[in-house]
Amino acid sequence: MSILRLEEIYKDFGNGEILRGITLDVPAGEFLTLLGPSGCGKTTTLRIIAGLESPTSGRVLLGGQNVTHIPPEARDVNTVFQNYALFPHMNVAANIGYGLRIRGMEKRQMKKKVDEMLRLVQLEGFEKRSPDSLSGGQRQRVAIARAVVLAPQILLLDEPLGALDLQLRRQMQTELKALQESLGITFIYITHDQEEALNMSDRVALMRDGQFEQIGTPEEIYEHPATRFAAAFIGQTNLLECMVEGSAALSLAGVKYNGTSQEILASVGQSFPAVFPPEKKARPGDPAALCLRMERLQIAKEAPVSQWHLPATLVEYRFANGSLRSTVELSDGQRMTAVSQTRKDIEPGDSVFVWWNEKTAAVVL
Repeated sequence: MSILRLEEIYKDFGNGEILRGITLDVPAGEFLTLLGPSGCGKTTTLRIIAGLESPTSGRVLLGGQNVTHIPPEARDVNTVFQNYALFPHMNVAANIGYGLRIRGMEKRQMKKKVDEMLRLVQLEGFEKRSPDSLSGGQRQRVAIARAVVLAPQILLLDEPLGALDLQLRRQMQTELKALQESLGITFIYITHDQEEALNMSDRVALMRDGQFEQIGTPEEIYEHPATRFAAAFIGQTNLLECMVEGSAALSLAGVKYNGTSQEILASVGQSFPAVFPPEKKARPGDPAALCLRMERLQIAKEAPVSQWHLPATLVEYRFANGSLRSTVELSDGQRMTAVSQTRKDIEPGDSVFVWWNEKTAAVVL
């Protein structure tokens, strides 16, 4: 059963639609991430769920109840913002217990709840500290504890790790996912960082121009992108422009991979097989692109035993994030990049061959 349902949500602030008829079901206990570039509608969607904005049309259902026009304070939803929004004149314990105090909870019971939260976010002994004396990661933990102490049905997180440095952000990703699993609360998380989305989420809703481009598990989004935008936005990707030649040759007839069929694509004068999902229909002559992940593209001086390879020229080597990136250029000018851990015995200007496993190369039309 869905704890949250968005039905045909439109939002127009008067200068064009920000959201264009989005529909979404979120099961209870799920970690869902809204992912996409700036301006795609992520924050507007979150604010509509929280009740901070009203949709131009459509409905918001929370636990089966229509809450579209119910104010934020009447919704069983809490929000954690990037800027933490802690009360500077209150210590850590007072910040965490603020909502409980407003609800009139007895002091002894409130202290017990606050102590539980401090243990949960690993801040035992910090209860008397002021927010100004905490690190960014610690302040973020206090903000999360303050939000979850009220046990909301849904916790909304608006790019909560955006202000942290890379190492701390990755540490907090692990901690946030573990916290969500231990609490069993539904998390709806906003980010433009694909690594965060893939690392933490049960499902990812990829947004573009006020609509959902693709919704699926991290593996589905990564391995089977539905569109060119999804293929390019997720992961380190090459898009090899091709043309559909037709169904597999007679010698390959009947080859199936997990319910998908084999077709033949052509690029730079070469023909090679590709795996099409059943829902993708293409005719000979249609343009297509292969989503070739950088870490799966192979480059060498010698052609592989397999006949599926393309000739190319090595353009450059470049080190990035502890890996070696090798860029090659095909005969038609298309460039592709491969990521590896070691440098191969080739130099810029050398003739090389590139190839890939067709089972792991998604086709986008």
